[in-house]
Amino acid sequence: MRIRATVAAVTGALALSAFAVPAAQADDGRSWNPDSAFTATPPSAGEKSQRAFAATEYGNGKITSAVVNGGKPIVVGTKSKQTVPYTVTATDDSGIAGAAAFIWIGSSVDDEDSFGFGPNEKSISCKAVNATTTTCKGTITLDPAYLISSDATWWRVGAAAGANDGEELSQDVVSKVRVQRFSKLSVNASPEPVKKGKTITVTGKLTRANWDTGTYKGYSSQSVKLQFKKKGAKSYTTVKTVKTSSTGTLKTTVKASADGYWRYSFAGTPSTPAVSAAGDYLDVK
Repeated sequence: MRIRATVAAVTGALALSAFAVPAAQADDGRSWNPDSAFTATPPSAGEKSQRAFAATEYGNGKITSAVVNGGKPIVVGTKSKQTVPYTVTATDDSGIAGAAAFIWIGSSVDDEDSFGFGPNEKSISCKAVNATTTTCKGTITLDPAYLISSDATWWRVGAAAGANDGEELSQDVVSKVRVQRFSKLSVNASPEPVKKGKTITVTGKLTRANWDTGTYKGYSSQSVKLQFKKKGAKSYTTVKTVKTSSTGTLKTTVKASADGYWRYSFAGTPSTPAVSAAGDYLDVK
């Protein structure tokens, strides 16, 4: 299914329809709503590998910048859609009526295996910088129902704009943004209460979103810090580093020295954000 980015300027207002396609059944079984950018019936797991995306290039105006989510990674879980902001600046001799951003993944927007998310039309607002240049803001919504786990990587940020003279322009790659799989981390220190000097066991589990299955799965072979914050202290201190098992579980033993909070802390990887467990208070007698 090819999805084309188009823009059109209307006197006194912008009518921007990015990634809008006919309300028809796609080749991979997904249906699309032309009244809302990227509103669709979620695909099955098998259909997720049959995605496609394309954009059209126009004219000789210039898109000078396009930034999504302030350049910060977009973290997506398994159920909730994530809506992030973007800013696009474009210029043309006649002035710019409006502009919007889109994000995509693949080797080329013309490839059938490429995929992307477009702007939410109703979110777009623009402000003229001067007679030729305008900055527009809006949002893009990522739906985990359309993602596969290998999508946790760098995505390209493209943009489209409409000039006041009716010219349409777009640029497939203006910048980039990283998309990550949401992570969770738990901890439990036991037994409790415990006598000072006795051995305690600290367990936990590191999981992250698996977009192929729509569930959270253990993140294996990851180094995670075990940290302690003494009662009344303001910060945690690292006690040791523990590696997750093949199922993402954590388990280690330490000596109980004082009342305080135990937690695991994960520094993150390119595909998965950093996360720290909520501290588990241990009463030492």
